[in-house]
Amino acid sequence: MLPVPTQTSAVDQAAERLLDAAATGTPCAPVRDLIGPDDVDAAYAVQRRLAAHRVEAGARVVGRKIGLTNPAVQAQLGVDSPDFGVLFDDMAVDGVVPAGRLLQPKVEAEVAFVLGTDLADGDLDDAQVRAAVDHQRAALEIVDSRIAGWDITFGDTVADNGSSGLYVLGPEQVGLDQVRPVDVAMTLDRGGEQVSTGTGKACLGDPLAALAWLARTARDLGDPLRAGEVVLSGALGPMVAAAPGDRFTASLTGLGDVAVRFEEEK
Repeated sequence: MLPVPTQTSAVDQAAERLLDAAATGTPCAPVRDLIGPDDVDAAYAVQRRLAAHRVEAGARVVGRKIGLTNPAVQAQLGVDSPDFGVLFDDMAVDGVVPAGRLLQPKVEAEVAFVLGTDLADGDLDDAQVRAAVDHQRAALEIVDSRIAGWDITFGDTVADNGSSGLYVLGPEQVGLDQVRPVDVAMTLDRGGEQVSTGTGKACLGDPLAALAWLARTARDLGDPLRAGEVVLSGALGPMVAAAPGDRFTASLTGLGDVAVRFEEEK
């Protein structure tokens, strides 16, 4: 993990606000009043502080998630690049989201890359990044926001660990020589009704391009991607709000199906 940033009042206050929201289950006000809407350094400083808090509490880093890979979403937030968050070991679920686990969940279908080698040295060009992938899998990311009403700017979502929540990996492990991620077509159903569609091209033009961006960014920040880590590519289509009792199934051509069910409130 990256070192915890130097103490700053704004970063501390933003981190505390987000921590309180997670602990109490009550969404909070945006943190842009503290760190600004587009201060990249401040936003990632908050994210690192929250990640350090998780690690100190016993969580283990298992990968990263990429966000803002769709140009339309980037334009909406006034940015021209993706963002990322950290995946921890307690974020992986086996297909069931316990009631009350998340605050404002939404579901999006993605490609998950599992790395076979580190991406820490060298040019980290497309060929090196591709060679580092052990396999790819269908995935569902259940995004969440500690910020009330998803009222977020770039700074808010980055600080909030990329609006991360949970994720589910599909059972099939597929090599890049078998399926090109850019060619994947996705359909997402909720209770048998199609609610989202998309393709690999919607993810920064190619999910492997998103992975390459993350590899270089993580290395430049001093926290490179490592063998065994899971990387969620970013959404292949629009995300969909989830409610208790919902069941989602995503089908990704060549990668199989992946499903998640949200438990009813008791």
